[in-house]
Amino acid sequence: MNADANNASGEPTGRDDAQLAHQNDADESEIDVPVRVVLAKLGLDGHDRGLKVVARILRDGGCEVIYLGLRQTAEAVVSAAEQEDADVIGISMHNGGHLTLAPNLVQVARARGLDIPVIVGGIVPEPDVAKLRDAGIAAVLGPGASADEVVATVRRAATPPTPQP
Repeated sequence: MNADANNASGEPTGRDDAQLAHQNDADESEIDVPVRVVLAKLGLDGHDRGLKVVARILRDGGCEVIYLGLRQTAEAVVSAAEQEDADVIGISMHNGGHLTLAPNLVQVARARGLDIPVIVGGIVPEPDVAKLRDAGIAAVLGPGASADEVVATVRRAATPPTPQP
């Protein structure tokens, strides 16, 4: 027979051990595993204020952020993503090199056998968005994207598509 469980003060909770065990199992199953995101600036772009804001937004949104900072190469970003077991790579582009640097990052990841979604944020002209998507970029976020939109886009990219029957 199970005795009533007590709270931290020693007072009865009115629930028995089996009920508490079931509640603990339910709590554990509802815990979300945080999305691991590698953030970086590719090339010689030295403007990183926005990326630092995005890092904080993602952290506050429950993501684990690995911030690599400025002047990274595609190889360095992919290596970090692989070592950190990242779910998503986020790069910030303000230098006009998005059509070269972002697709190259995707190619480097694929050459290493990694299928990690890449999200581009920053200044990307609207006509270039489709080109980036065609090159394997998972999403493009422009100026003015809300914190909720940033977190939702990263979580969506990290979630594998549901197989269709």
